Amino acid sequence: MRRLPLLFPLLALVACGPEDARLDMNAPQIPARFAQAPEAQTDSQILDWPKLFGSPELTRLSAQAVAGNFDIAAAAARLIQAQGQAMISSAALLPVVTGNSSASRSYTPGTLRSRRPPFEGSVGNNFGLGLSASYVLDFWGRNSAIADAAQWNAMASSFDRDTIVLSTQAALANAYFQVLVAQDRLRLARQNVDIAEHVLAAIKARMDVGTATALDLAQQESVVASQRASIPALEQSQQQAAVLVASLVGRTPESLTITGGSLDRLNVPQVRPGLPSQLLLRRPDLAAAEARLLAAQGNIKAARTALLPSITLSTQSGFESSTLANLLRPEALAASLAAGLLQPIFNGDQPEGQLRQAQGRQIELLATYRKVIVTALADVENALIAVRLTSEHEQLQARVVASARRAYEITEQRLQEGTIDVVTLLNTQLTLFQAQDNLTFIRYQRLQAVVSLFQALGGGFTRDKREEVL
Repeated sequence: MRRLPLLFPLLALVACGPEDARLDMNAPQIPARFAQAPEAQTDSQILDWPKLFGSPELTRLSAQAVAGNFDIAAAAARLIQAQGQAMISSAALLPVVTGNSSASRSYTPGTLRSRRPPFEGSVGNNFGLGLSASYVLDFWGRNSAIADAAQWNAMASSFDRDTIVLSTQAALANAYFQVLVAQDRLRLARQNVDIAEHVLAAIKARMDVGTATALDLAQQESVVASQRASIPALEQSQQQAAVLVASLVGRTPESLTITGGSLDRLNVPQVRPGLPSQLLLRRPDLAAAEARLLAAQGNIKAARTALLPSITLSTQSGFESSTLANLLRPEALAASLAAGLLQPIFNGDQPEGQLRQAQGRQIELLATYRKVIVTALADVENALIAVRLTSEHEQLQARVVASARRAYEITEQRLQEGTIDVVTLLNTQLTLFQAQDNLTFIRYQRLQAVVSLFQALGGGFTRDKREEVL
C-alpha cells in the first residue's frame, strides 16, 4: 500500500470477468520519447511552477487559491469522508467488544406461585455486570479485501484533490494572464489614440494651408474614433478577468485588488517534459484512475468470498446476583462461548449478481485507466506543439511590429515633408496598431501554452507527497 505499482500486469485480471463481458484490452503503447521533444530529455524542475513566471503577485494569488478555493475545499472534505469509510471498513478486521451493566427489580404476584389463597407476592432484584465480544473470522479474506478497497478509494480521493489543485492553479494563472493582456492592450489602445490624435492635428494644420482635404480629415477622425471605441471592451475584459481571479481565490471581487503589470515583465519558463513513461508517476488524475482500479480488484475478491460460509465466534462473561453486595463474588461469575457458521443456501442471484457487477466495474475502470494514459500523452504533445509554434509566432510577429513601426515613422516624416498623401499614412498607421495588438495577444497565447504544459506534466505532483494520506 505504500507504493502504487504500474498496473499493466493487472490487464490480465479482465479474464476473471464473465465471458460475455470480456474486452480486448491491450496495454497502450508508451513511446520512448515525445514526438515534439528533442531525443535527449531529462526532467525539469516544475515544483511550485507558478513561481517560475517571476511574478510575486501570481505566486501569492496561487497560494491563496490553494488555501481558499471552494472546489479544493470540497475535494478535501471528500477525502475526509473516504478516510472515514476506510476506517469503518477496517474495523471489521477487529473483534467487537461491548461492556454492559444492568439492575432490575421485579414483583411476582402470588397467583403465579400458588393455586390457593393466601396469595403472597414476592419482590426480586437482579444485578449484572459483564463483557461480550464477537469476531467474524476473516477466513477467506473478505474483510481484508473490503478494507483494502476502501483504502485505495481514499487514496484515489487524495489524488482527486491534487488534480483539482493543479487545475485551479492553471485556471488562476490563465485568468491572471488575461488581466495582464487586457492591461497591455489598453495601454496600446491609449497610445494609439494619442498617435491618431497627433496625426489628426497634423492633418488639420495641412487643411489650414490647403494641402489636405475634408476627406483626409474625416478618415483620420474615423481612425481616432475607432481606437477610442476599442477601449471599453478592453476595460470590460480586464475587470471580468479580475473577478474570475477573485472567485478562484475564494474571495469576493471587491475584497481583492490586482495590481497586474505587463506580460513583458513575466519570465517564460523553459520546460523539459522528460520521458513519456514518467507520466505514469507524475499525473494525479492517472494515479487516481490506477488507485480505483486496484480498489475494484479488492471488491471482486470480496464479492467472490460472499459465496462462501462465514464463521463467527462470540463470548460473554460477567457477574450476576440478586443482591448488589454479592455481585462481585467469584460465585457470581457467569460465562458463555459460542461459535456459528453461516452458509448462504438460496437468496436468488444476489451474490452472483454482485460478483458480476464488480467484474463489470473493473473492466470499466480498466478502460478508463487506459484512456487517461492516452489522454495524458496527447495533452503533453499538444502543449509542446503550442509552446513551440507560439514561440515562433511571437518572434515573427515581433519582426512585423518592428517593420510596421519603421514604416510608420518614415511615412509620418514624409507626410510632414509633403511627399506622400494622407491615405498612405492611414494605411501604415492602422498596420502598426494591428501588429502591436496581435503581438500582445500572441505573447498571451504562448504563456497559456506553457501553463498547459505544466498542467499536462502534473505540475510537480509526486506520489511520495501523498504516501502519508493513509
